[in-house]
Amino acid sequence: MEYRLFGRTGVRVAPLALGNMNFGNPTDEAESFRIVDRAIDAGITIIDTANVYNSGLSEEILGRALQRNGLREKVFLATKAFNPMGPGPNDRGTSRLHLIKACEDSLRRLQTDHIDLYQMHRPDFDTPPDETLAALTDLVRSGKVRYIGCSTHPAWKVMEALMVSELKGYVRYVSEQPPYNLLDRRIENELVPLCTAHGLAIIPWAPMAQGVLAGRYSDAAQPPTDSRAAQRGGIYAERVTAAGVAVGREVVALAQEAGITPAQLALLWVKDQPGVTAPLFGARTVAQLEEALPVIEMRLSDELREACDTLVPPGSAVTNFHNSAAWMRMRL
Repeated sequence: MEYRLFGRTGVRVAPLALGNMNFGNPTDEAESFRIVDRAIDAGITIIDTANVYNSGLSEEILGRALQRNGLREKVFLATKAFNPMGPGPNDRGTSRLHLIKACEDSLRRLQTDHIDLYQMHRPDFDTPPDETLAALTDLVRSGKVRYIGCSTHPAWKVMEALMVSELKGYVRYVSEQPPYNLLDRRIENELVPLCTAHGLAIIPWAPMAQGVLAGRYSDAAQPPTDSRAAQRGGIYAERVTAAGVAVGREVVALAQEAGITPAQLALLWVKDQPGVTAPLFGARTVAQLEEALPVIEMRLSDELREACDTLVPPGSAVTNFHNSAAWMRMRL
């Protein structure tokens, strides 16, 4: 396997990462254990979750999986904080008050003494960056956190945090986790150049566009009954559009011509884009993980890259995967 540097940390990681949003719902604990075991056996290093996923259950299941298999030290363990974890006014955000407690709670659920990558799940516009970064610096210096990162932040907020860290001697973000797929390429305009220039790893979420690029949708108005769009509605349903489904059909045809599955092509496209370290794949089953694993050794051809660029030009979008980010004004 060709490992990639995780930003400027010196840490080497596999070019495909495992996301755990499904653990606990819809993926049960036994299947989650099998997914974790198989991912580690295949050489995947980054396993990513968040405290808010299924109200902490995802972290708990992952913690039990790593205790059970004894392979915690083979994993670059990532989790996140920001979203509400209780009814109180301070049970959310990136204040010192919330982050210290949130970190302790995640450590307990994960059954570990440290988090390798602690990410701010969304930008907190009510908390000054020096408050957040000072608290994160204390967590790093105490040994409870190894590195810090952010997720779904606008480029200017990432740059602001880097500047504050530089000026005040705080720990520095080493990664950003944005939504990125062939249907929404807007991070290529500012975020990717910023991360490339300042040495941040990029670990994109939704590389298969919630299954649209895997050929799961034939009609945006009638999503599969087991899809997030059908079961959860809201932002998940908003991401399934007629324009996106039309591109998905073209991706299916390109994949068939290339002799790979549409899901593999969607993952491969993200994996081999400039600046990307490792796309996050949220397998619901071991079978889905098995389909994704060959992508680790694949390479995106120039012909496929050009064909995809024709479908959705660089820097543009046909579907809004930033719809969980209040800062994004553009709606599609």
